[in-house]
Amino acid sequence: MDQSKQLGEEKVFKLLLKFSIPAIIGMLVNALYNVVDRIFIGNGVGSLGLAGITIGFPIMLFIMACGMLIGLGANALISIRLGEGRKEEAEKILANALVLLIGISLTISVVGSIFLEPLLRVFGASAAVMPYAKEYLQIILWGAVFQSIGFGMNNFIRAEGNPKVAMCTMLIGALLNTALDPLFIFVFNWGIRGAALATIISQAVSSAWVLYHFLGGRSTLKIRAANLKLDFEVINKIVALGSAPFAMQIAASFLNVLMNKSLTTYGGDIAISGMGVITSIMTLILMPIFGINQGVQPIIGYNYGARKFDRVKEALKLGILGATIIVMIGFVGTRLFPQQMVAFFNREDAELIAFGTQAIKIFMVFLPMIGFQIVSASYFQAIGKPKQAAFLTLSRQVIFLIPALLILPKIFGLEGVLMAGPLADLLSSILTGIWITMELKNLGRQHQASFGFNERFSN
Repeated sequence: MDQSKQLGEEKVFKLLLKFSIPAIIGMLVNALYNVVDRIFIGNGVGSLGLAGITIGFPIMLFIMACGMLIGLGANALISIRLGEGRKEEAEKILANALVLLIGISLTISVVGSIFLEPLLRVFGASAAVMPYAKEYLQIILWGAVFQSIGFGMNNFIRAEGNPKVAMCTMLIGALLNTALDPLFIFVFNWGIRGAALATIISQAVSSAWVLYHFLGGRSTLKIRAANLKLDFEVINKIVALGSAPFAMQIAASFLNVLMNKSLTTYGGDIAISGMGVITSIMTLILMPIFGINQGVQPIIGYNYGARKFDRVKEALKLGILGATIIVMIGFVGTRLFPQQMVAFFNREDAELIAFGTQAIKIFMVFLPMIGFQIVSASYFQAIGKPKQAAFLTLSRQVIFLIPALLILPKIFGLEGVLMAGPLADLLSSILTGIWITMELKNLGRQHQASFGFNERFSN
């Protein structure tokens, strides 16, 4: 069966497994870039090294946000065009996205390097943490182009119906990073600088793999020189569809700054280190959800473009079910083994373990709701409704969480910082539930109208 046509013909459950399982594995492996860095830095450099990465994390989120803006925006557009049978337009989108990824990432590298120290100071870096954050980010910034190409272009491999190849992209880089981290940190004694070098070398290998796939591999879509000239109509559509995940990551970056400053005020460097550990644990739980999103998006996008609305609804429901099962497993784990999870990042620092254990219990109390909220919000992006997707995505990251972070710490102190996250999870899930219910009713009406038209036409 043709790799793209299978999206509209094969059983939805089978498709979801076929696309999501490699994506889940890939996203989990991809999460190891940051998690492995933190584990080795926590044990090899110490809690100040963990704090340094955590303080600089907003910059890394910004780099990822730009990759999502172009990668996920173009991915949704490519899926729809393939569903409509317009392969040449899909290839034009692919080439324009590559040019944008390279241009934006190089700009970030230059500007970020010039203003790195002032930025870190604004982000809340103390005098003790600054050297660690600066040394790590100086190297990461110059590898931004590799991260952008590897992450952004990998979405298009999945969109054309090659989820296993997309998984290999992430697998290659993350496993290489896992091998290089202990070598550079413990054997060569390069400390936090070694972790950064391991990361960008691994990302460079992943980006080379992706480019080879579209230039010389067996891809359905090809990078053609004639399409590398930027088309502003295509750019506008990519940016429009990618605005929701971009806004989510930008909001996440801003929230990291806001949270880090609050943690510094009410808990000091140990609270920053502890939140870095919690972020890593949260990442490992949520990455499978993003994997389901990546797996379900081309299925929804293709069938929406092909006006097969019953398949769209089935894919959404199965995606939500899978995401909910995953977060429930993560939730149970954080209730039963919080201390062991924190100690994995640093076995020697009793203060870090004590803070992290208590913080996990508070920060993840409404974790079971997050899977539903993420998949439902991303559904609107998949069907080409970026405004709705952006609103629901930002409901958690901006509308509810920012006010909570500004108000609760003044009342409850450090505990208030930790309570802000679950409160936002609860409120945004309720809002998303109302919105997606309305959308499913509308989808049902479209399906009935389409079915009625086809019935009349056949008669």
